[in-house]
Amino acid sequence: MKNTAIYPGTFDPITYGHIDVIKKGINLFEKLIVAVSDIGIKNHLFSTDERIALVKNSLYKDMQISSKQVQVIKFSSLTTTLCKKYNSNIILRGLRAVSDFEYEFQLAGMNRKLNEKIETIFLMSDVDNQVISSRLVKEIASLNGNLKKFITKSVIKEIKKKV
Repeated sequence: MKNTAIYPGTFDPITYGHIDVIKKGINLFEKLIVAVSDIGIKNHLFSTDERIALVKNSLYKDMQISSKQVQVIKFSSLTTTLCKKYNSNIILRGLRAVSDFEYEFQLAGMNRKLNEKIETIFLMSDVDNQVISSRLVKEIASLNGNLKKFITKSVIKEIKKKV
């Protein structure tokens, strides 16, 4: 299966769970666009520009993933609008647990209603990474816990400055 897929999210911060989905995505698609949301609905620890830098450093520097395989962008539109802009009909989403599926199922349905050509593909991260969430990473960081199993060196350095 070759095409361009869009992997949207807040990535506040990017975790090994996200990176696992990205690695699987680059094996399935010619091009993967990691789209960092600039919509201010959530209360983010990192600004959009900081999150983009964290994603780029984690992928390109820490994980040695080529920028030819993965493009990182900022977006503040509907994901379906973003798909149209990048000529993609695939939205990539990660799943960890059944609780994720309910929300993601609704989201996929709404995206399909907005554009019937859009397909959402769900990938599960490896078992070791399924329990990781950005919210829990921030909580562990705030309590001075060990973050090495959850996020890359670049993210650890920056999150320690914030909390």
